[in-house]
Amino acid sequence: MTVITVNAPKGRLTVEQRRGLAETLTDAVLVPEVGRFAPPARAGFQVHFVEREPDMMAIGGRLLADAGPGLDVMVIDVTVMDGDWRREVRAEVIERVLAALAEACGLPEPSPAWWVTFRVVDEGSWGSSGGVLSILSLLESGVFTEEKAKAIRAAIEAWSADDRHTAGDHRAPTRRRPRRRRAGPDHSAATTTSAISA
Repeated sequence: MTVITVNAPKGRLTVEQRRGLAETLTDAVLVPEVGRFAPPARAGFQVHFVEREPDMMAIGGRLLADAGPGLDVMVIDVTVMDGDWRREVRAEVIERVLAALAEACGLPEPSPAWWVTFRVVDEGSWGSSGGVLSILSLLESGVFTEEKAKAIRAAIEAWSADDRHTAGDHRAPTRRRPRRRRAGPDHSAATTTSAISA
């Protein structure tokens, strides 16, 4: 299960663009998450489009309302269940999301002021159908490849082992797998400057 939230200035995306993105953004995350293109898995994805007035968004210390029409700003938040989210898998998701947006907007490449954040919800912290939902219970649905299901089980087992190892320790646990990034990808000063001055 995944939630993709697109925050954009009011009027930036037309209804037709949102209609197309509802599918292409879903598939942009779905394929790396389950290991293949599996349309039945789309039922576990939500895409939310949030429009904000230009005086409710700012970049570089300036409201968009004051920055002029040339600044193309969007923030896309991808929230996923725990699973096989190695660095290269997250990078693939981010690249696919940005490519889908660029295609929908008719641009040759994504705007440098389109930022993607990637969040992993810890196992045991996702609720649905009146209770807690585990990614492990979804692995028998038939949408995951055998290789991906194996990688997810290994990742969850490693996480659980770390939890047991740190039981009673109130400090942040030391995870065996790469530490998850709760914010978006790193943005170099050059990238940020070019986005602000665009």
